[in-house]
Amino acid sequence: MPLPTPMNRLLRTLLGATLVCGATASPAQSIQALYDAARSYDAIYLAARAQYDSAQYRRDQAKALLRPNVGLTASTTRSGSDTPVSDSHATNTQAAVRATQPLFNRSNRVTVEQAERAYAIAATDIEAAEQDLVIRLTTAYLNVLAAQDTLGTAQANTKAISEQLASAKRNFEVGTATITDTREAQARFDLATAQEIVAANDLRSARIALDQLVGRQDVEPQRLAVPVQLPTLEPANVEAWVARTGEAPTIRRARLTYDIAELETDKARSAHLPTVDLVGSFGKQRNDGVVGVSSGASSLAGNFTNRSVGVQMNLPLFTGDSIQNRVRETLALQDKARNDADAAQRGVERGTRQAFFAVQSGEAQVRALEAAEASSKLALEATQLGFKVGVRVNLDVLNAQSQLFTTQRDLARARYNVVLGNLQLRQVAGTLKPEDVGSVNALLAR
Repeated sequence: MPLPTPMNRLLRTLLGATLVCGATASPAQSIQALYDAARSYDAIYLAARAQYDSAQYRRDQAKALLRPNVGLTASTTRSGSDTPVSDSHATNTQAAVRATQPLFNRSNRVTVEQAERAYAIAATDIEAAEQDLVIRLTTAYLNVLAAQDTLGTAQANTKAISEQLASAKRNFEVGTATITDTREAQARFDLATAQEIVAANDLRSARIALDQLVGRQDVEPQRLAVPVQLPTLEPANVEAWVARTGEAPTIRRARLTYDIAELETDKARSAHLPTVDLVGSFGKQRNDGVVGVSSGASSLAGNFTNRSVGVQMNLPLFTGDSIQNRVRETLALQDKARNDADAAQRGVERGTRQAFFAVQSGEAQVRALEAAEASSKLALEATQLGFKVGVRVNLDVLNAQSQLFTTQRDLARARYNVVLGNLQLRQVAGTLKPEDVGSVNALLAR
């Protein structure tokens, strides 16, 4: 049925353009395929991967503190002297290799241990980045599916209301209905059209977000298989999930940060200790002299070899209380790190409980909405029958239709929330793995 105003015709044209764009999308793609694409394209994840790779080289830099340090020096010097009793010139060429091997340096060893902990922190960060990528991709993927469902229900609602509007107009023309029914149906039709336009724009935005995440154009997600089989919550006890949180990246990172702070205190105290190094050098020197004209004396010329090896110790005797104050500072920072670790533990446990009960609530909501959908269908059929026999008015039919389509929209969104909630629960508890993408992939239609 044609829309009554130019503005509505314009909106209808825009909606048609959106649907044409959706119809030309590429074949449906699984979430597993898109996850593999996102791992090699997503800038956030690739930045975290580069940060992790750099941590290995920082660790190796620290290990160099325990290894020999060898250096080469070389020089050539030309000198001359003119005096009343002598006239001489000489060239001095020398080269030497000097080496130092730490024998005892507690501070350097602690620095290496800290670097190992920092590398372990980088490993927890990349694990958290992988979990974050799974959640972001799944969210974008399900947002497209939810937007498609919302648009589908909006279109069905608009079509049903347009049929009711046409019926109201016919009844008004033959005198079996009042103008009120027509105006109510027209108002509902205009509102449904506006909602359909909003739904189409939301779908377009969701597609753009998913395309940007995976680096592809016109991605078409696979829909959930029908009948929908949602993942079960295993284990079904919240405390069992809390017991798994000990290895969560957030908690491991906080514990490693405390270990580094504790080692920093050890390093500060080691400033009182001596450092012992094995030092050695080997050098060659050549002097070329010119005989003096006045005195007949000659400069000392020839080749010389210098060798030395020894043990060198350095022991601080007084540092103006800087070491003692540094120890006090690190002890305070160590206490801060301990409290941060406790806060991280409690935060993860709280988040795990909240995520668990959110999934449970979502499952109950899905069951309730499935029942509501069945009831709304029966209610709509009864209302339509009552309208035909004259015991219900047009507004009753419009309300029943809107209730059914709203329930269907909410049911689709609730199902997607349960799927995403299961992954978010694993993320908070620290058990989410890239392989869990396969569990979502198993829910999709083939």
